[in-house]
Amino acid sequence: MKMMEARKNVINNDFAEKESNCINGQSSASYLVWNDLTVSVPAGSKRKLLNQLSGYAQMGRILAIMGPSGSGKSTFLDSLAGRISSYVRKKGNISLSGRKKGFLNHNDLSYVTQENIFLGTLTVKETIAYTANLRLSSKVTKAEIDEVVEANIKEMGLGDCAENKIGNWHLRGISSGDKKRLSISLEMVTDPLILLLDEPTTGLDSASAFFMARALRNIADEERIVICSIHQPSGEVFDLFDDLLLLSSGETVFLGEAKMAIEFFADAGFACLRRRNPADHFLQCISLDFDSQTPASSGFSMNMKTAEIKATLIQSYKSSKYSCKVRKKMQEIAATDYQVCQLNKNTNSSKWKQLRVLTHRSFINMYRDIGYSWLRIMLYILSSISAGTLYFDIGYNNGAIINRGKFVSFLFGLMVCLSCGGVPFFNEELKVFYAKRLNGHYGETLFVHANFISSLPFSVVNSLLSGTMIFYMVKLHHFCINFFCCTTIIESCMMVVNSLVPNALMAVVTGISVNVLMMMASQIFTLLADLPKFFWRYPMSYISFAKWAVEGQYKNAMTGLEFDSAKPGEPKPKGKMILKTTFGISLDHSKWWDVVVLLFQLFVYEVLLLLVLKYKKWIIPSGGM
Repeated sequence: MKMMEARKNVINNDFAEKESNCINGQSSASYLVWNDLTVSVPAGSKRKLLNQLSGYAQMGRILAIMGPSGSGKSTFLDSLAGRISSYVRKKGNISLSGRKKGFLNHNDLSYVTQENIFLGTLTVKETIAYTANLRLSSKVTKAEIDEVVEANIKEMGLGDCAENKIGNWHLRGISSGDKKRLSISLEMVTDPLILLLDEPTTGLDSASAFFMARALRNIADEERIVICSIHQPSGEVFDLFDDLLLLSSGETVFLGEAKMAIEFFADAGFACLRRRNPADHFLQCISLDFDSQTPASSGFSMNMKTAEIKATLIQSYKSSKYSCKVRKKMQEIAATDYQVCQLNKNTNSSKWKQLRVLTHRSFINMYRDIGYSWLRIMLYILSSISAGTLYFDIGYNNGAIINRGKFVSFLFGLMVCLSCGGVPFFNEELKVFYAKRLNGHYGETLFVHANFISSLPFSVVNSLLSGTMIFYMVKLHHFCINFFCCTTIIESCMMVVNSLVPNALMAVVTGISVNVLMMMASQIFTLLADLPKFFWRYPMSYISFAKWAVEGQYKNAMTGLEFDSAKPGEPKPKGKMILKTTFGISLDHSKWWDVVVLLFQLFVYEVLLLLVLKYKKWIIPSGGM
């Protein structure tokens, strides 16, 4: 309780006037109420994922949602959190103590999903600290934020692993139980009134599952509404629950005090054997997965299919005292003017602070990720050495004309291949962004800006190292001025592709295909004048960043040079003439115009990434109530 009070004091430090916003004399209890909640699939199908569910969850109590796979547990939680897809229809009302659901913001309700999504290079403490800096008011001091972080670490039992890295595909990290507790800890930073959890004990051993349930018990005791779905709890875990909602095929089988569920099943004719886990018995009675099999150890004698048992239980509940109690309480809640103070209103940091925090977090993640930073730098260096030795001291003889053209093509292909190496890293950050956006931590604009700013130093380092080595080894006339622009724009293109496809492997394949398409519209494979006018020259040659990059590099490599003549006595061919006659490069504008176009296209790709992320937000709800 002391830790809870310390955290609340910090969070509400700038909202001392919150009590004056509540009407005196009102009841201060809070109930999350759902009435006739129905979720159905699109038109053309009569299937209902949830069918007229009604009930409530009370502050200070844990409501456990149980049911077989496909019973609607996750759909129910998604409905409460406002995360139902636009492809399904939702009917019914959800309210907090009689107030409409729009009364809550992201800091009042937190949703912990089954999947634990983190940046694996960060430590447990760093992850909580970054979340606190993102979500708490900008007026909260660093000392107060540190206090919140320490309170969360202690409350969720993360002290032993606080300085350990979370871990990813190449880095050994913390256990699955610690990751689940960390997920809860991140959502507890703002001290939410309502905590929703989707199967928090999944993948945990019995001891870890029990301690997880104990942690939820402590959270509920701190005057919060805790609702969690759970698949098959042990008897000890089941005893920690206050209330129980049993679902089967989207319908309510039972809603009431968890300890009374045994009595309800017995009254309906399906008594649970002594010394048998009640949760196992309940699920066996209502699971339709093995309807062709008759339960052999159900504790009651009959020849009924589970579909018949389920139908009997649903009808028994509708006419039972438990259903009457729920309806009566819901009427009482609707008639009472409850005091519901929105304690966490507008507690998020300012946009500038969030941008600084996100940029710093992303930079640290990039710096520590071996695959993104150090391995790619080594590959850039090795590739530059290879290119430098292959075209070492390229010279000015007549054969160097063709070799310089091949060098430009090789250089662009090198940048395309190496830029694809950042896809798995960005895919990890993208997953974290999607999860955090659902809980209202930050939006797509801040994410895009922070990711771009944090990646710039690495692009500059790679460009300078590679460009300098190639410049001196090949002995180019001018420095590779558009190397940085081209590298950055290819990575931006890969980010856009990554945001459109579901996983990193598909992003790499699709991204390479897009880059090859861009290369086909450049002068790498055929002269610009020889490209078919339809599509390839207009508009692809103008859209293709490869065209502008290769054109600029050709000008950079040829302009101002003179080459040895093919035969003695003939005039020496000049670089500009070769550009026009041999490579078909237009001299209407300088290489600096190509650089400007590349910078503009870089801006376009960043805007396109932002639009794609916003479009996905419209398709997949952003969460909240």
